[in-house]
Amino acid sequence: MARTALLIIDMQNDFVREGAPFRVKDAETIIGNIRNVLQSFRRNRLPIFHILRVHRPDGSDVEIFRREIFQRTPFVVEGTKGAQVISELEPVPGEYIIRKTRMSAFMQTELDLMLRTLSVDTVIVAGIQTPNCIRTTVFDAFALNYRTFLIEDAVAAQDNEIHRANCRDMAAIGVGMVTAAGVESSIRPS
Repeated sequence: MARTALLIIDMQNDFVREGAPFRVKDAETIIGNIRNVLQSFRRNRLPIFHILRVHRPDGSDVEIFRREIFQRTPFVVEGTKGAQVISELEPVPGEYIIRKTRMSAFMQTELDLMLRTLSVDTVIVAGIQTPNCIRTTVFDAFALNYRTFLIEDAVAAQDNEIHRANCRDMAAIGVGMVTAAGVESSIRPS
């Protein structure tokens, strides 16, 4: 029996809010669509995972290529408001929070184990940023044999042209493309 989980990637204050140090330009435009999908998953009592990038205050767990940037402008530091999920998508009891320090939600996290323990075989992905954290998570999910879907109108990037190119590339390898409006009917039990 197929079981679907929602993965919401990096919808945190430091990446979404106006004036945030690493704000993704179009992040705020997808909040409503993500919220609608989130409500659908809650109504259908399906697993929801909030995937959060969180770093140590000293930056010792930041990628080498981002260490200088982190030293100048720390971002998503554990315990700060910037690392928290935006208020519109705040997790409720029973939803899972996965902390990561790299782009993929699967890299050195418990996500794969938790999905398998919950008998999940299909993941639907939303959030930011399309060419980085979304793409690496989607490719890893696909490589781990999860049926993988991307909510086209619930993902965003800093650059719309790069966003569209990455969506086309993911679709070309077989990732399913859905819209936020179409998710409810695809997850409703038959």
